Amino acid sequence: MKPVIVVHGGAGRIFKEREQGSRDGVIRAALRGYGILKQGGSALDAVEEAVRSMEDDPHFNAGCGSVLNEAGEVEMDAIIMDGKNLDSGAVSAVKCIANPIKLARLVMEKTKHMLLTDHGAHMFAQAMGIPETPGEKLITERSRERWKKNLEPDSNPEEFQKDLGTVGAVAIDSEGNVACATSTGGLSNKLIGRVGDTACIGSGGYADNHSGATSTTGHGESIMKVVLARLILYHMEQGMSPEMAADTALDYMKTRVGGLGGVIVVNCSGEWAARFSTKQMSWATVKDDQLHHGIYAGERHTKSVDEALASESGGF
Repeated sequence: MKPVIVVHGGAGRIFKEREQGSRDGVIRAALRGYGILKQGGSALDAVEEAVRSMEDDPHFNAGCGSVLNEAGEVEMDAIIMDGKNLDSGAVSAVKCIANPIKLARLVMEKTKHMLLTDHGAHMFAQAMGIPETPGEKLITERSRERWKKNLEPDSNPEEFQKDLGTVGAVAIDSEGNVACATSTGGLSNKLIGRVGDTACIGSGGYADNHSGATSTTGHGESIMKVVLARLILYHMEQGMSPEMAADTALDYMKTRVGGLGGVIVVNCSGEWAARFSTKQMSWATVKDDQLHHGIYAGERHTKSVDEALASESGGF
């Protein structure tokens, strides 16, 4: 099996001044994940590395760069899933951790549980020796400005949600195993303790070797109502291509509950798709040593991995 990785940096509206950073971020993440696959590494390692790369990039609403809740704090959710045995690990409402995806992986591998939240997740992180990152270090100037703006009496936080991006990755490795990973800071000015779709298995992501893997982004409450990730895999199990399954599920979410979002998908044959019903979604994929990426509907740039790596080492 030829390895494939697909990543997204969130669906919504990406402001012009942030476009290049979003493009560079997803390309870097896809190349890092593909580097692991190319050396015979697992899909699980590849998606974790790709998502970790975006958690460390302040252009995205995950890890450093996460939006703030109503109290002005960062609370993050993440999930990872192994398509081989349907094992999954997730964390929700976690604070003071640079890479929630790493903690989600540890929940999967070091506990008998699938989801740890808030204080319990924090204690588990300490037990696992994960260093604590001061909350302030995860807050960007942009997130703080947005939080303040949303506190104004005439503000419309809904309007500001549109350019926020969850991050995610899906992959298939040379053994034919699939995996997914998703991570987010959630909604700006959300209620304390609000958990969206990301940490919920079947909503924020799903992976099954029998069909494929998907990671979702968009309006979390809508995604949860239709269990979007699992719905896409269901359509693929009925014989649809990744692209058709993604479009059908996104269309259903829009007509049934009025929700917009985006998804990345890879099936068990290595076919992939990156689809969205929002204005934009930054995405990148590597297959057959070719990198493809885009932000707008219908946009797709292609170059060889060697060329992409050369420009990356030159700082893009």
